Amino acid sequence: MSDRAAGKIRRHTIFNSARERKLVWMRIVRARYIYLMMVPVIAYFVLFKYMPMWFLRSAFYDYKLLKGFNSNYVGWKWFERLLTNPDLFTYIRNTLVLNFSALVFLFPQPLIFAILLNEVRNRHFMKAVQTISYLPHFVSTVVLVSMITTMCSPSIGTIAKIVKLFGGTPVNYLSEPKYFVTVNVISGFWQSVGWDAVIYVSTLAGIDEVLYEAARIDGANRWQQILHITFPGLLNTFVLLLIMQVGNLLSVNFEKVYLLQNTLNLSASEMLPTFTYKTGMESHKYGYATAAGLFNSLCSVVLVFIANTVSRKVSEISLF
Repeated sequence: MSDRAAGKIRRHTIFNSARERKLVWMRIVRARYIYLMMVPVIAYFVLFKYMPMWFLRSAFYDYKLLKGFNSNYVGWKWFERLLTNPDLFTYIRNTLVLNFSALVFLFPQPLIFAILLNEVRNRHFMKAVQTISYLPHFVSTVVLVSMITTMCSPSIGTIAKIVKLFGGTPVNYLSEPKYFVTVNVISGFWQSVGWDAVIYVSTLAGIDEVLYEAARIDGANRWQQILHITFPGLLNTFVLLLIMQVGNLLSVNFEKVYLLQNTLNLSASEMLPTFTYKTGMESHKYGYATAAGLFNSLCSVVLVFIANTVSRKVSEISLF
C-alpha cells in the first residue's frame, strides 16, 4: 500500500472517529436529564458499596477507631479465631435454617399471589387487594417486632387468648427455640408477600393478551392458560430473582431476627450476621467483626455461583 493510500485511510478513520464522538456527545446532551437522574444512584453505590471495601483490610488488624490503620497488624489471626470458634457451626446452621425456610415457604408465595390476582376479573377488587397487601411492607421492622411480641405474649397476647378460649395453656413462643423459625416465616409472609408480588404483576402486564385469546379459541380452560402461558411468562423473572435471593441467603432477615432475639431463644436465633453485628458494634472487636462479615460475603458469592451454574444447566437461564 502506498503512503498516499495509507494517509487517506488514516484521515478517513480519524474523521469517522471524530464524527462518532460528536454524535455520542449530542445524544448525551439530548438525554442529559436522564443521565442526571443516574447521579444519585451512582453516588449511593460509590459511597456505600465501593468505598467501604477499602476498610475490609481492617480484618487483618487489631483495629482501633482512634488509631485507624496504624493499629497493630495481626495477619490471619481473626480468621483463625473465627474458624476455630466452637459455635461457628451453630451460627451457620441457624443462618441456613432460618433463611432456607424463608426461601422454601415464602419465595414462591408472591408468584402464586400474582397469578391469583391476574385471574381476578373485577379490576376494582383486584386493586383493593393489591393495596391492602402492599401496606405491611411499609410497617417498620421495629413496629412489626413489637406487634409480634405483643401477639405472642402468654399473658395479654391474642394467641394466648385464643388458646385459653379453647381450654389450652398459653406458651411464650418467643422464648421457645423450636417455635422461632415458625414465627419468623409467618410474620415474613404477612409483611412481604404483597410487595414482593409487584415485580410479577408487572411481568404479567407485559404478556400479550393475544396469547390468551388464541388459547381460548383453541378451547383452553383457565388452568391450562395459567399452565401454558402465565407461568412460562413468569419463569425467567422467577429464576433470576431466585438466583439473587440465594446470594442473600446468609444475610436476609437480619433486623427482624436480631430484634426478636432473647436469651432464651439464642440457640435457634443466633446467626452469622447477628454474631458479626454484636462482635463489632457491642464488643467493639472491629477486626474480628470484619473478618466474620467477609467470611459471610464469600459464602454468599459461592452460593450465587452455584445457583447460577445449576440454573444455566437446568433451565438455560442465568445472570451471567
